[in-house]
Formats: sequence, structure tokens, C-alpha cells
Amino acid sequence: MGAGCGAVASALSGCAGAPAPARPLRFATGPEGGPYNAFGQALARAVAEPGDHGPRILPVTTAASVDNLRQLDEGTVDLALAMADVAEDALLGREPFPRPVTGLTALARVYVNYTHLLVPADGPVQEAGALAGRPVAAGAAGSGVQVVAGRILRAVGRDGAAAAPLERPLGLAESVRALRGGEVDALFWSGGVPTPALAALARELPLRFLPLDTHVGPLRERYGPVYTAVTLPAGVYGLAEPVGTIGVGNYLLARRDVPREAVRALLRVVFDRWRDLLREVTAGARLEPRFAISTGRVPLHPGAVAHYRSVYG
Repeated sequence: MGAGCGAVASALSGCAGAPAPARPLRFATGPEGGPYNAFGQALARAVAEPGDHGPRILPVTTAASVDNLRQLDEGTVDLALAMADVAEDALLGREPFPRPVTGLTALARVYVNYTHLLVPADGPVQEAGALAGRPVAAGAAGSGVQVVAGRILRAVGRDGAAAAPLERPLGLAESVRALRGGEVDALFWSGGVPTPALAALARELPLRFLPLDTHVGPLRERYGPVYTAVTLPAGVYGLAEPVGTIGVGNYLLARRDVPREAVRALLRVVFDRWRDLLREVTAGARLEPRFAISTGRVPLHPGAVAHYRSVYG
């Protein structure tokens, strides 16, 4: 892959006499310190190592899923991470997207986010329905957390709550500070288990993690099978018992015009180095082909199809 017009470099820049250096693929990740950003930085390091031969990656700091898909649609980035529900919203032109995002393809489903809803253990809130009229840290503007939190909170409102919860658009670090300081009564987060910032908070502040698994069925009825029932296991965050909640996959996405050979080279690195890529993102996760190709309505990129067929038949 390193010589002449057969290289990924030529796929990205063409050939005219001497081969031109490949331009990097711009990769929309997430906010600094977050799991998407950690994945993007790890992938950029992996493809840069001798022998990996993947296309160069330039991670771009963003607000996460919604922002990433908007940038992918605008063509300011080539690759992106996004939660599965937001990706399908983009494909269908469903809120918060005013029209369908065209040219959207998937390379892999890389891991599952667990939806966390936590409150102070000694506080008055013991179930999601008790959030009516209370301030809630509901994810940063432009994030996938904000989408799933908003859907859950709207469902709580439809269940007869006297007043809607007060959604505060805060990122993870801001949410942790707000919950610690009593500025919000609850915190939503969607990410791997354990999320380090929440594990640290649980060591200094007694927390209650509220079950959300009763909302899986209604969410699936309205938005499709992107939502699944998962469990926060006993022991994590100091939990004495498992807590049922909502799982949402995370997709590695690309514009359809990213060259096939660049995608194939990138996926070889992803599958060779998945332990390193997921180490700072979610504990105990594995990247397997049968899991990776499950990208729902979002079609696989032709280069991804070629990769999976060539390697796994």
C-alpha cells in the first residue's frame, strides 16, 4: 500500500508524476476529555505507527454526535463517531436534523453506550418520574446524550408529571460539578462503563443510579431497535445490585466519497488495534465482526463491505 498509485495516498490525492502525500482524513470526535475524543486520538496514533499503513487521521474536537453528523453533511469532516439513534435521525431527516443527511455510511458499530441517570443518594429523587420541575443536567448541546435524555424526559412528562423537568445543556465535566454543587438534582450521561468521571464522583459523593429499562419498549416503538436493554453491573460505581438501563450503539461513520481503499486500510487498523482504541473508552468491550456490521438503517460504506467480505467471507 505504500508504493505508487496503489497506495492509500493515491486514493486520496491521485497520481501526477511523483506521488503526492495523502491528505489526512478529518475525524469528528467529541469534546476534549470525553470518550469519543479518546477514541479519535488513539486511532490517529495507531495509524501513524510504522507498519499499520492506515490513512492519516486528524481528530477534530466537537460537541459530539449531532455536531459530528452536521459536519459530516457539510463536508468539513470525512469521518465521525455518533450514537446510533442520532445517526438514524440524520439518515431519516428526523429532529434535530431539518432534512436527511445524504452520503452517510457506516464503517462499524464499535461499542455500546450505557445511559446513566444518577442523583445524590440522600436526595428526594428516587425514580425518573420524580424529576418533574427539577433541574437536570441533560447533556451538552449537539451531543447524543442530549437526544436520549430529552426523549426520556419527554416520556416522563407524558406519563402525567405535573411539570416538565428543567433540562440544562451541560457537558460531562460541567454536569459533575453541577451535581456535586447542588445546582442540578440529576445527571444524564451516555457512555462506557465505568465512565472515569462518574467513578471518581461516586467515590466522593454517595449516588443513586436510577433504572431506565422500563423506557426501552416505548423508545423502540417510537424510534426503532437502536435502543436495547442493558445492565450496569453490580460492583461498578460501588453498586450493590445491577441497575437496568438503556443501551445505544456507537457507529464509526464516513462520507460515501471517502475512497474504498482508505476505508479498507482504516478498518484493518481498527480490528488489529481495537483493544488499544477501546481501553480509555469502555471496559470489557470487544469488537467482533458480527457486532460491527450491525449498523441498522445506516448502510455500510462500499469499502467496509469489501473489507468484511475479504476477511470474514
